[in-house]
Amino acid sequence: MSRLLRWPVRAASLLAALAVWQVLTAANVRLWVRFDRFPGPADVLHEFGRQVGHGQYWQDVAQSLVRILTGFALAAVLGVAAGVATARSRWAGDLLQPLFEVARPIPAIALVPVAILLFPANEQGIVFITFAAAFFPVLVGTRHAVKALPVVWEDAVRTLGGSRVRVLLQVVLPGILPGVFGGLSIGMGVAWICVISAEMISGDFGVGYRTWQAYTIVDYPGVLVGMATIGLLGYLTSAAVELAGRRLTRWLPREDRS
Repeated sequence: MSRLLRWPVRAASLLAALAVWQVLTAANVRLWVRFDRFPGPADVLHEFGRQVGHGQYWQDVAQSLVRILTGFALAAVLGVAAGVATARSRWAGDLLQPLFEVARPIPAIALVPVAILLFPANEQGIVFITFAAAFFPVLVGTRHAVKALPVVWEDAVRTLGGSRVRVLLQVVLPGILPGVFGGLSIGMGVAWICVISAEMISGDFGVGYRTWQAYTIVDYPGVLVGMATIGLLGYLTSAAVELAGRRLTRWLPREDRS
């Protein structure tokens, strides 16, 4: 498909979905699902305009972004470090890998009681849950990327007299970037799920808290505004991660998919 047609096609798909939504709510359709009580696009757009005009909306957005970016940044740094260490050091693998494998299957949102017990403030607990959600995808992606590196690359540098540090900086870290950014992309999505859930359970403000509050007072347009805000923020942050990944891996050969 031509590059010039891609954006019109994408826009048309969104507009078509909105049109179907409008028809179903306007006709009060009740089949397997009920649209007779569901707010239409116009109701949601009106509520969105009302919320955007108030400072509370932007405060919630800013607070959720601070939480997600703080937890994600910690997960990115520690996840990459732990992934490289466990993949390249037998001692690190024997010491840390059993702990990671036991903790990894636990859903991050199940750590809410632990966060409440460990941290004196809700803010710290929510950042911890966000960090836990993103940490393991980054760890696993990094570890697999290190193990997938061709051995001949490291052998070539060592043959030329390269030290372990030089191998790490010039072979391992550049070579694992595609796998690392794959883990980062997955981690960002999982982190958003968990930060919103944590805000709903124990937050005092944030997009997740405000969305749940709208549900408790039967403000369904407000609920959908919250959902749309979460989707938009998730899309923008994930796109930023993918853009950074493309910029840092420009040296890789790419297939032209135009």
